[in-house]
Amino acid sequence: MTRADTTKVAVSHDDLANAIRALSMDAVQAANSGHPGMPMGMADIAVVLFRDFLKFDPQDAVWPDRDRFVLSNGHGSMLLYALLHLTGYPDMDIGQIKNFRQLGSRTAGHPEYGHAQGIETTTGPLGQGIATAVGMALAERMLAARHGPEVVDHYTYVFAGDGCLMEGISHEAVSLAGHLGLGKLIVLFDDNEISIDGPTDLSVRDDQIARFEACGWEASRVDGHDPKAIAQAIESARKSEKPSLIACRTVIGYGSPNKQGTASTHGAPLGDEEIAATREKLGWPHDPFVIPNDITDAWRQIGERGANARRAWHSRIDALPASEKAAFENATSGNLPDGWENAFQTYIDAVIAEQPKIATRQASQKALDALAGIIPNLAGGSADLTGSNLTQAKGMEPVTAENFAGEYIYYGVREHGMAAAMNGIALHGGLIPYGGTFLIFTDYARPSIRLAALMGQRVIYVMTHDSIGLGEDGPTHQPVEQIASLRAMPNLNVFRPADAVETAECWALALQAESTPSVLALTRQGVPTLRAQGSNGNPSARGAYVLAEADGERQVTLLATGSEVSLACDARELLQKDGIGTAVVSMPCHELFEAQDAAYRESVLGTNGVRVAVEAAVAQGWERYIGCDGAFVGMSSFGASAPGGTLYEHFGITAQAVADAARQRL
Repeated sequence: MTRADTTKVAVSHDDLANAIRALSMDAVQAANSGHPGMPMGMADIAVVLFRDFLKFDPQDAVWPDRDRFVLSNGHGSMLLYALLHLTGYPDMDIGQIKNFRQLGSRTAGHPEYGHAQGIETTTGPLGQGIATAVGMALAERMLAARHGPEVVDHYTYVFAGDGCLMEGISHEAVSLAGHLGLGKLIVLFDDNEISIDGPTDLSVRDDQIARFEACGWEASRVDGHDPKAIAQAIESARKSEKPSLIACRTVIGYGSPNKQGTASTHGAPLGDEEIAATREKLGWPHDPFVIPNDITDAWRQIGERGANARRAWHSRIDALPASEKAAFENATSGNLPDGWENAFQTYIDAVIAEQPKIATRQASQKALDALAGIIPNLAGGSADLTGSNLTQAKGMEPVTAENFAGEYIYYGVREHGMAAAMNGIALHGGLIPYGGTFLIFTDYARPSIRLAALMGQRVIYVMTHDSIGLGEDGPTHQPVEQIASLRAMPNLNVFRPADAVETAECWALALQAESTPSVLALTRQGVPTLRAQGSNGNPSARGAYVLAEADGERQVTLLATGSEVSLACDARELLQKDGIGTAVVSMPCHELFEAQDAAYRESVLGTNGVRVAVEAAVAQGWERYIGCDGAFVGMSSFGASAPGGTLYEHFGITAQAVADAARQRL
C-alpha cells in the first residue's frame, strides 16, 4: 500500500468509507473500465458491516466458522477488492488494485472464486450471489445441527442490487430461504433506484419490502448513508429467527458532484476532471492509490479484530471429544471417509452378481442407499421430483425449519435456485450436495451449473428421464440437445451410464471429482445389466472402454452411451451372425475419455474399419469419434408423445438400423 505521511488524528467513519471510494474510482479510472458507482454508494454500509459485525480474519481466510460475505452485485467488485486490501489480506496488495481488470491480476472485472483470499463465490451474473448465499446459510444451519453451535455459529451477509432482485433466480432463492427460516442470512439491498438504462422505474415497481415479507422474511428500510441506522438495522436482523432484508437507500456514485445519482456512474470511469472534483467534495486531497497512515492503521485494526474469535474457536474445537473433533474435521476437509471405496465395491460386486434389469434412475437410488451408509456428509435433494428422480436414500430425513439435522432438501420447483443453493453448500464446506430434476430442466439450471464448473466445485446433478425413452410426456420433456450442450461446457463431467454397474461406477467418479461438477444422465426405462463379471478397478473411470470385443478381426466399432449401449450389443449380434467382426464400446463419459492418452483412445476406437455411434440425442460432438466416414444413429429433430419403445422405432433408433448403417459403410 502506498501510504501518505500524515499527522495522526481520529479516524472517522467518513475517512474509512472514503478510502473505499477513492480506491474504487482510482482503480476503475486506471483500467479505463469498470463500475465505480456501486462501491461509492455502498461504502458506508461496507464500513459498518466490516467494522462492527463481520467475523473474519485475513490471516486465515478459510477459517470454517467465519461469517460469509457475498457480493451478489458483482459488477461492483472494486468494493470487495478495496475491503480485502484495506483489511490486510496478504494477497491483495496495492499492486493488485492498480492492475484492476488486467490479465493475470487477482482483481478480475467480477469477483472470481479462487483468484484471491476472501472471495467466497464467483459473482457477476446477477441473482447468482444471493441464491448461492442461501445455500451457504442452509449449510451453516445443517452443520450447526450436526456438530453444535459451539463449533458452527456464523452469519451469511449479502450485498445485492436491484438487478439481483429483478432476476428470476432471486425469487426462487428468497422463497426457499423464507420457507426454511434461515435466520442467519442477512441481505443488504443497494436501493439506489438506478439501473443501467436509467431510473429503475423504467422497468420495475416492485415493493421489495412487501415481497420479502410475503416470503417469510423480516424486511426494513434505512438510509444507506447513516452509519447508526445501518448498525441498528443489522443488529436487529441478527436477532431475528427469519432471514432479513435491509433495503438501504443509497446514492450511486456517492461523492461525485456532477454524476452521483445517475446511470452514468454505473459502468464507466468518472474521468479525471470528475475524480478531481469528487476528491474535493469528499475532502480527500491524496494522490491516486494513496491512503493516509492513520486510515490504513484503522482499517488494519478492523482486519485484526477477528483473530481473537478465531483463536477462541480453535480452543473450542480442541476441547471437543476426540470422536466429535474428528467428525467435524473430516467433514470440513472435504475428504471421503477411509475405506469407502472398498465398501462401495462390495455393493457393485453384488449388482454384477444379481444382473438386474432396471432403469438407471433406480440403479442410482440403490447406489445412493449404499453410499448414504458409507458417506455421512451427503446432502441430497430434488426439485419436486423426489419420486421420479429417486434421490432420497434410505434413512435420509427431510431438512425443515424446525429440524436442520436432516440430510434431504425439498427444493420445490426451483431448478435454478436449487443448483445455485447447491453451489453455496459446496462452497461453504462440510457437505457434498447433490440434487435431481429431469435432464430437460438443466436448461433452467444451466447458469448455476456453469458457475459450479467455473469455480471447480463438487456438485452432483442427478438428471433423470434422459431421452425420448421417457415416452408419453412428449417433446417438451424429452431432451435431445441437452447432453451435447452440457458436454460443450468446460470442466463438467457428463455421465450417461449404460446399466446398474456403470451407474454405481459413475457415482463413485462423481464423488471423487473434488474440483469438477458432474451430471448423471439417467433413464426412466429399464435396461439390462451388461457387465457380466467384475473387473479390476473402475472401467468407467477412463470414460470409454471395450465392453464387447469383436469375434475375429474388428471390422465395425459401435459406440454408445446409456440405454443405447444394450441396443448396440443387439446390433453387434446381428453383424456377428453375418461374420462381421464387431466391437461395442461403452462411453459413459466423453470428458474422461478425452483425458486419456492417445494410445488408449486408439485401442478403444480401433485403427480401421467402420465406426457407428448411437445415442438417443442429437449428433453434435460424436463426429470427433466417428470421423467423416462414420455413421450416427440418433435424433435430428424433437421427439413426440408416445410410449418409449414406439418412439425408438418411429425415429429409427433400433439395433437393425445400427447394423444397417454399419453394413452400408463396409
